[in-house]
Amino acid sequence: MFKITDLEYTIEDYLTSCDMRNLSSKTIKSYDQSLKLFTKYLLEEYKITSIKQLKKIHIEEYVKFTKEKGKYSFVTNNDSKLKNHPQNRKDYEKKVSVSTVNNYLRNIKAFINWCVSERLLKDNIAKNVKHLKASRKPKEQLSDQEYKRLIGSLDTTKYVEFRDYTIINTIMDSGMRLGETLALQIQDVDLVRRAVIINADNAKSKRDRVVFFSRKTSQLLRRWISYKDRYFETDILFPTNRCGQLKVMNFEKNFKKYITLCGIKKYVTPHSLRNNFGRRFLVNGGDIFTLSKILGHSSVAVTEQAYADLSDEDIRKNYQRFSPIENMDK
Repeated sequence: MFKITDLEYTIEDYLTSCDMRNLSSKTIKSYDQSLKLFTKYLLEEYKITSIKQLKKIHIEEYVKFTKEKGKYSFVTNNDSKLKNHPQNRKDYEKKVSVSTVNNYLRNIKAFINWCVSERLLKDNIAKNVKHLKASRKPKEQLSDQEYKRLIGSLDTTKYVEFRDYTIINTIMDSGMRLGETLALQIQDVDLVRRAVIINADNAKSKRDRVVFFSRKTSQLLRRWISYKDRYFETDILFPTNRCGQLKVMNFEKNFKKYITLCGIKKYVTPHSLRNNFGRRFLVNGGDIFTLSKILGHSSVAVTEQAYADLSDEDIRKNYQRFSPIENMDK
């Protein structure tokens, strides 16, 4: 008969606490998946059934095991493996990426931190377990000309394309996430103060925050709202042409079409607009602390890591503005 171990009970308590702290369902699902795989490994390799038995070496060995194992070769439920036939996937048994391994480790560390805070463990055994070194691949950036080409390809005489044109400009000017933007209601937008209040229910961090936009975007939003109100009586800022809330997946599909039609060969997604906002904010003299607040990151360290790949050209432009010699004669 299947028996639930003490470790599994501890993990369930942890996931309940995550839910009570109002973490997103996506985050909780990630914790659940990572910790179930970790639990299976501990049971099969070391017969560990309690958090008290866990040591630093077990976490380090699991990181090594995860790095070396092939994709989909180690799962929590073998029945699902039989049903889903992962061996038919092109990437079956290919190496798990460094970023994925590090994400598993981050989730385990978060769990261990909670165990220490709940006095289930005396020492933080995961504290000194090191993340794998990863070579960063710079994110694709849109040049000014490419961005103008993108928005210039939309026909703003058509409802859907005018709506998408406004969404693209709003994200590029404010740094909001796509999901946050599509969830906006009319009352969330202050056109006078040029500010948007992002409700905690729609924010990844599950905290209210305020972002801002320019005078130019304010004028665009006024035009859009006036245009939208001719057709629909709804508080949704960017409704579908059937008056419902636009889904992230549907906008991403539209965006991909616009990128293709305007001839941009780079891998660019709606999230790239947010990345472009962050990079331009820093290059134009903005500070990392303010950017972290605007983007809604959990810490400045997250922001620093996200924008560690500023290009040489970005740095060159920024340097020219702050060169000590050049500024002596000003």
